[in-house]
Amino acid sequence: MDEPRSVGRKRSPEKDAAILKAALELLASQGFGRMTLDQVAAAAGVSKSTIHLRWKSKDDLVTAALASARMSMSVATCGDTRSELVAILEDFSRTVESVRGMALIGTCLAEEAHTPGLLAMLRERTVLPRRALLRSALERARDRGEIRPDADLESVVSALLGPFYSDYMAGRGGRPQWAQDAVDLVLTGIGRPDGV
Repeated sequence: MDEPRSVGRKRSPEKDAAILKAALELLASQGFGRMTLDQVAAAAGVSKSTIHLRWKSKDDLVTAALASARMSMSVATCGDTRSELVAILEDFSRTVESVRGMALIGTCLAEEAHTPGLLAMLRERTVLPRRALLRSALERARDRGEIRPDADLESVVSALLGPFYSDYMAGRGGRPQWAQDAVDLVLTGIGRPDGV
């Protein structure tokens, strides 16, 4: 999240949390296009100016809210590569589904020419941190000798996330085993040969 503007009073963490929660709930129920800052303010029990003291725009608020909902770095580290990757992917799918994220992604792509900052903020606050979680788990696996040392980890991350989007577009979204299937397929492809 961007640094807050300088104000005379200390920001209230409770108000921050209420605003972010309201933004996520309205994003899920209304979608990005219909959601307004007035609605967020009313749902959070704050004034619209209170929101503007914290976030510059609706784009800024929405991407900050999405960032607040994602898994933290510490949650994903358990020492078992398969479990870590599956947990990160399942958290990703829960987050996307809970806020109608595919529609938001479509909005960001459709608005890229007119509102490039929205996609840039979504990428910076949600896409790249999620990719970093997956890459960190893969780097730990490589350090433990569990996967090939020459594996292109950025391509592996894309291969792990790709099935979610592909299944959604094919009308197969919501399969409970998608994360396990994606991880098993990818780990089979990048695993070290026996005896190495």
